[in-house]
Amino acid sequence: MSEPQTQHPFPERLLEGYAAFKSGRLPQERARFEEMAEHGQKPEIMLVACCDSRVSPEVIFDARPGELFVVRNVANLVPPYSPDGQWHGTSAALEFAVQALRVKHIVVMGHGRCGGVHAFVRRQRNPGAEDALSPGDFIGKWMAMISPAAEALPAQADESDHDYAERLALRSIRNSIENLLTFPCINILHGRGKLHLHGAMFDVTTGLLKTL
Repeated sequence: MSEPQTQHPFPERLLEGYAAFKSGRLPQERARFEEMAEHGQKPEIMLVACCDSRVSPEVIFDARPGELFVVRNVANLVPPYSPDGQWHGTSAALEFAVQALRVKHIVVMGHGRCGGVHAFVRRQRNPGAEDALSPGDFIGKWMAMISPAAEALPAQADESDHDYAERLALRSIRNSIENLLTFPCINILHGRGKLHLHGAMFDVTTGLLKTL
């Protein structure tokens, strides 16, 4: 039997951040929070973004509470429609956003220097080498979803791993949008012009946003 772990204090950085929020932004947004508590959230835009700590959609788009419905995962991937009874966090978020919240836009936002994409490229070019996708139970399987994008985008002669990974990150956004259309509820509404799908790429070095 393992020994009980000593409980550590809550991260001080979070407490400091909350104190700043409580004294600064909360008074300015109090009426909005009260309105959303009373009537619920009504965002018109959903974002599928990477969980990379450098890429926060609410910060990048200067969003107020309730404006964006955000789901974040490794490498901002959208899996194909697969109602197999397993756990599908991103698919569940998509279903809720489209069927319950009735969002009007879904944006798949990738970013430069994505660790997941670069790790996939390193494994692709150096099979058997130890990399970030090797250990653990989930990350390697998850990143395998980028394989169709890689198959559709062969590397160019004398192209560096970095340059290829950046191009692959763009192609992966397109692949995720194609996967969005495998969801019946999304495909139907998109076909009727009631739901619009978009791609975007954020450059963490320059802070520039490219819409696709």
